[in-house]
Amino acid sequence: MSTVGILGAGKLGTVLARLSVAAGHRTLIAGSGDPGAIGLIVDVMSPGALAMRAVEVARQSDIVVLAVPLSRFRTVPADQLRGKVVIDAMNYWPSVDGPLPEFEKGVPSSVIVADALPGTRLVKAFSHLGYHQLDEDARPSAAPDRHAVAIAGDDARAVQAGADLIDQLGFDPIAAGALAVSDRFGPGSALFGLSADRSTVEQLLAAAIVSRPFEPSGAEIA
Repeated sequence: MSTVGILGAGKLGTVLARLSVAAGHRTLIAGSGDPGAIGLIVDVMSPGALAMRAVEVARQSDIVVLAVPLSRFRTVPADQLRGKVVIDAMNYWPSVDGPLPEFEKGVPSSVIVADALPGTRLVKAFSHLGYHQLDEDARPSAAPDRHAVAIAGDDARAVQAGADLIDQLGFDPIAAGALAVSDRFGPGSALFGLSADRSTVEQLLAAAIVSRPFEPSGAEIA
């Protein structure tokens, strides 16, 4: 059992926390302030997860998922995340966050997040499915109707750690290349918002690679 930390106690964060608890992980979750303010939400939506302050979640966890609104990603405890495997599950939503000029430059959002969190081993995953799809479509390993989650990153060991967590939470992990091309499954892509099996996800990623040249990350999923 490892310790999984979730930064963000909204719909996505509580679903991921619930899946993490079901997978047998010690699971910590933080909102934007006093953990007492989200205690009831966590008890109801993610029973078994522990509500803590963000700095403690980051400090105590082996792997941390960023599930906060992208406009607030600079509020996460960057110092405590150094050296950690961090999964970026955020997306740029101008209609929700308002326009964010730093994300309007045509660079995948995870590249900007990684640059802002030096020392972290950041990968992109859990971002192309809605919280309700993650909640409803998780399946045990080898289930015939199992769906897949894409993962991108530049650190091979971090990608493998993220892939292991994806598998444990109920999905087949599919390597999608480096962070620089993580928009292959970002908003506006054919894969975004589509919950599908391994074969379909692989086909859509392959088509995206044709339309945008592959940028190797050196990361392969065992």
